[in-house]
Amino acid sequence: MKILAVDLGHARTGIAVSDVGERLASPVGTITEYVDERLLPKIADIAREQKAEMIVVGHPRNMDGSRGEAAKRAEAFAAALGEATGLPVELWDERMTTVSAIGYLNQTDVRGKKRKQVVDTVAATIILQDFLDSRK
Repeated sequence: MKILAVDLGHARTGIAVSDVGERLASPVGTITEYVDERLLPKIADIAREQKAEMIVVGHPRNMDGSRGEAAKRAEAFAAALGEATGLPVELWDERMTTVSAIGYLNQTDVRGKKRKQVVDTVAATIILQDFLDSRK
């Protein structure tokens, strides 16, 4: 099954997709959008274009596991995305994925503006790969 992942951000949202065999997460890109109501149809369009059968949305819980404003926003967005696409949507714990993404980008010497443009896409790819690995 092809799965789409979303790393929901305030200004930039990263998107990744899996292969049909659910083995490998690949980056799709980053959407720059500040308003959830405009972001939602853009992600729904990508899900259709990618022929996704499921969507995973990063769930940014606090380090102690509690739910802050960002987690509540992700929960509401995931519910709306499920309604908009008719696809099953799961939340996936994304604690530390942005830190991991920055670590990968440091290792490959990606800095400055280029880092800002790709960090969310890399984070979405990490979220999806973690999700895929958990299903094996």
